[in-house]
Amino acid sequence: MTTHTQVDILVSGGGIAGMTAAAAFATAGFSVQCVDPTPPVTERDASGSDLRTTAFLQPARGLLEEAGLWQRLDAHAAPLQVMRIVDAGGEIPEPRIIKDFDASDISDQPFGWNLPNWLLRREMLARLSEMDNVDLRLGTATTSLFTRTSEARVSLSDGSQTRCRLVIAADGRNSPMRQAAGIDVHTTRYGQKALAFAITHPIPHCNVSTEIHRSGGPFTLVPLPDYQGKPSSALVWMERGPRAQALFDMDVPEFEAAMTGRSCSLFGPLTLASRRTLWPIISQSAERLYGERLALVAEAAHVVPPIGAQGLNMSLGDMRVLLDLARADPDKLGDAQMLETYHRKRFTEVKLRVKGIDLLNRASMVAPQPLRDARAMGLNALYSMAPVRKTLMQMGLGVR
Repeated sequence: MTTHTQVDILVSGGGIAGMTAAAAFATAGFSVQCVDPTPPVTERDASGSDLRTTAFLQPARGLLEEAGLWQRLDAHAAPLQVMRIVDAGGEIPEPRIIKDFDASDISDQPFGWNLPNWLLRREMLARLSEMDNVDLRLGTATTSLFTRTSEARVSLSDGSQTRCRLVIAADGRNSPMRQAAGIDVHTTRYGQKALAFAITHPIPHCNVSTEIHRSGGPFTLVPLPDYQGKPSSALVWMERGPRAQALFDMDVPEFEAAMTGRSCSLFGPLTLASRRTLWPIISQSAERLYGERLALVAEAAHVVPPIGAQGLNMSLGDMRVLLDLARADPDKLGDAQMLETYHRKRFTEVKLRVKGIDLLNRASMVAPQPLRDARAMGLNALYSMAPVRKTLMQMGLGVR
């Protein structure tokens, strides 16, 4: 016999975005079921752990506080005070232009705070586990979606069925709920992959996030708290696919020499402090952000290359709008008017950000020397105009 569960909201996806959504809506008083086919890996060195990090930009912190998550995360977060852009696109790999964007120019707060993804999963899981109005089913997949104007019915892989007023699809770039609703996506492939891992280095990062451009894609070091008594950073190294695979396959001493060279030795010799992980790079956007009784958020709605910490912060922007609409009129949760309003408030900004990050990524990939020189001149020109520099920083935070 099929068991039936009734909740206000079913969140499909128990990654960082899905768990944030579950915590935010449950804290706001809605009953929530959160399902994901894969239980989260919550230890740094365990097999399958996500060694990427997430930089929560200033606007995201308010949502995390409201969801009861920031209180758990604050002690583990490394502040990002300065975003440093380095152009090393000359004949030899050394810095020729270094520009600092300092958060103190626009705010008394850092740009954001960086946290490891495996730790985010651990703390978010702990928060959800203590909430009476959250039904967590990790290790359970959504298998079908059936909607009417008044409700959605979702079948789960454990044989049960859930009836709800709203399904939030936070189930990734290949979202089963988006596919079930027949919503198409536009995908751009760059032939790039990103290596993500942790490092230690003798020269402290001083809470500076450093993005080094040469060719193939950005090489970005993001501050982490010290590891085993040494300064530590998360490193995301984007390269064209074959080069990325070759780096992934290198033995450790050869790899450490390669990454120290690519870093222009700005932090001294770099030491690998975790295993390496490899991720494909794409841009993707859904043709609309909703279906009947369904809202798309996070990578179900939009995927961008890891530049400027935009990915998850766009996702939290989705949740902010959705949560505000749900709170403003709880009786209309998941109805057509609410979801059309959500789409209207988010769609244009999402498209603009996806396009903007696409252009930045293409600029970072260029190999011919004249184009690298043009990129360096562009960086210099933008930085030299103080009002433009401030506007760029505010846009990066999602501030109008």
